[in-house]
Amino acid sequence: MTRFGYFLASEEHGPASLVRQAQGAEEAGFDALWISDHFHPWLDSQGESPFVWSVVGAIGQATSLPVTTAVTCPTTRMHPAVVAHAAATSAALVRGGFTLGVGTGEALNEHILGLPWPPAAQRIAMLEEAVEVMRKLWTGKLVTHRGEYYDVDTARLYTLPEEPPKVYMSAFGPKATALAAREADGLIQVAPSPETVERFRSEGGAGKPVQGGLKVCWDRDEARARRLVHERWPNEALQGEAAQILPLPRHFRQLTEGLVTEQMAAEQVTCGPDPEAHLAAIRPYLESGVDEVYVCQVGDDQEGFFEFYRKEVLPRLRAGG
Repeated sequence: MTRFGYFLASEEHGPASLVRQAQGAEEAGFDALWISDHFHPWLDSQGESPFVWSVVGAIGQATSLPVTTAVTCPTTRMHPAVVAHAAATSAALVRGGFTLGVGTGEALNEHILGLPWPPAAQRIAMLEEAVEVMRKLWTGKLVTHRGEYYDVDTARLYTLPEEPPKVYMSAFGPKATALAAREADGLIQVAPSPETVERFRSEGGAGKPVQGGLKVCWDRDEARARRLVHERWPNEALQGEAAQILPLPRHFRQLTEGLVTEQMAAEQVTCGPDPEAHLAAIRPYLESGVDEVYVCQVGDDQEGFFEFYRKEVLPRLRAGG
């Protein structure tokens, strides 16, 4: 049976607000939580970017919902041994269960230590080794690792959950999908892609969960919702590799200001109060074979969104509508 979760946007909300939203999602009947892991927001208009591990720990004590990071890059900004430590502690704290979602990252978040931003093929190789390092540490044994990208010297994690964290992997192209199918416990998608899901399952991911996520903007006034999406998330309309290679929020502003219209932004993010429009945005994920769908509300009216989904959307989704 498909699970329907709420997607917490760390780029748009501070830590206390994110914890309140997690509680609101549970009260509204959502089954699980995603939370983004960023050092910078995509745009200054989004305005936030708290340290995800502090927020995850707080959410884990404030709700009983499972939490997945969507997604953490364990390769550049943070060494995989440190991510393994953070994930193990989070898994010990989150009462509903914790999943470490990982990906190859974006320069926006990962360039901050001054290291070169590697090409895609190298980032995939780094991610594979990072997952290997983290799983070694989650055994609780003393670990020494001498790898192509990472070294670990006689390290041991003492605080561990009862079961090691599951690792789900975000994947866009064939190489990343093959790695996810081979090494990950599940797949993460931010757009409905039947081809990717089929490839993942045919190359070793059969029986493993697939998660997908999307943004919407509920508002009683559709025109106001469209304006808000264009103000806060015009980068949703960007295509290609820009999201992986631009290093600063101002670069995204410079690119979107002259390129992305309000109409283009609204085509990517469902806006307004029509439940059928929201259902229509979610159905392609279900049709592509996704097992869990996470919905993010753009803007600050989370209470209105939760009430709308509790009454108008979640019951129809669970009834097969």
